[in-house]
Amino acid sequence: MEIRTLIENTTERPDLEAEHGLSLYLEVGDKKILFDMGQSDAFARNAETLGIDLSQVDLAVLSHGHYDHGGGLKRFLALNDHAPVYLSRWAFEPHWHGTERYIGLDPALAAEPRLIPVDGTVELGGGLTLLDGAGREQPFPLDSAGLTVWRDGAFLPEDFRHEIYLRLQRPEGDLLISGCSHRGILNILHWFRPRTLIGGFHFMKLDPTGPDRQTLDHAADILAEGDTVYYTGHCTGDAPFAYLQPRLPNRLHRIRTGTSLAL
Repeated sequence: MEIRTLIENTTERPDLEAEHGLSLYLEVGDKKILFDMGQSDAFARNAETLGIDLSQVDLAVLSHGHYDHGGGLKRFLALNDHAPVYLSRWAFEPHWHGTERYIGLDPALAAEPRLIPVDGTVELGGGLTLLDGAGREQPFPLDSAGLTVWRDGAFLPEDFRHEIYLRLQRPEGDLLISGCSHRGILNILHWFRPRTLIGGFHFMKLDPTGPDRQTLDHAADILAEGDTVYYTGHCTGDAPFAYLQPRLPNRLHRIRTGTSLAL
């Protein structure tokens, strides 16, 4: 399989745009898949530069209902006239940063007929499965990181029930893609035990030179268990990544706009 990073916070090439967001293009067997769409149309412009025809995508997955992963949804629907877009049934809940900044999806898109709500496990065929974290034991505490959801007439700490994951089962071990791992990268690792994990760790607010160092040390110990190989970026944060990498030699890799993975 091949995975191309269409958008990420940084870029490998001056002719490719970068933004705070994530979008991945996958070719798995005869399937072409788009996983997340960044916060703007930049993912589509980068795809064109890379020679990727988004009109030929067979299906799309939106990992969760935040603007930096679904802001390009309208553009994708305009470029592609047939691919279903799978997303959590909760993706269009009003998601906020605190009570001042809306960070959710464009509510005008909620009625689009090609949006397929996911609740639980959905088999896509060819070893591909969509999964969520609902009802699963959380051995590691969930940190809402100041994010909220407007529910039942009040702002509540975000529980990220709108987050879903894409798993590919392979003989050499499962590959799992997680957009931001808001439900906790350690919980996700505990639930699914993939051989390869691609996605953000949401450590970007942690400072390895201060009290957060203990949190990162604990995370490194758990991430180092087993033999999972990680490809990460976006919300992981540059400083946390640089701190963790020596603890996970040859197993923690950085993705940027333009990164190509043959796995």
